[in-house]
Amino acid sequence: MNLTDIDWNSWRAKVPATLVFVIRDGKILLIDKKTGFGKGKVNGPGGKLENGETPEACAARECFEELGITVSNLQYCGQHRFQFVDGLSIHVWVYKTTEYEGIPTESIEARPLWVPVDEIPYDQMWEDDGIWLPMLLRDELFHGRWIFDGDKMLEYELLTDTDQEQVNQ
Repeated sequence: MNLTDIDWNSWRAKVPATLVFVIRDGKILLIDKKTGFGKGKVNGPGGKLENGETPEACAARECFEELGITVSNLQYCGQHRFQFVDGLSIHVWVYKTTEYEGIPTESIEARPLWVPVDEIPYDQMWEDDGIWLPMLLRDELFHGRWIFDGDKMLEYELLTDTDQEQVNQ
């Protein structure tokens, strides 16, 4: 399966989802995912949209459910369209913020990890994260299309809104 095999204009995800990155004092709040999709990987808190829920409301709800924190002033950073060769498809809206209330606390789903932004453990994350997360940290908006076979990234296209540069691999 290749990017060109998919009609991205009519593509619809089976799973709409969100990711959130809290960044404060030179550190980023990540999670060690303990259950469900992505179990065993490090990522930002997030998850599936519920019926009728906006991506921003989902992002806030997931932060509360996974870490017990209430995020605010979410800043939209971009979107990803993930297509897996097994048929799974996920549309992810990505946000970041510096504002939250509460103490990040381990839940059934996730263990919080505060990490210096220059020490992000990309080797423990999804393969695509090392490509676009630095863009988020630089305040560059992005739109990505990704093809995965399980955990292995096969191909991607990443477009930035700031310079319209297209990167292919």
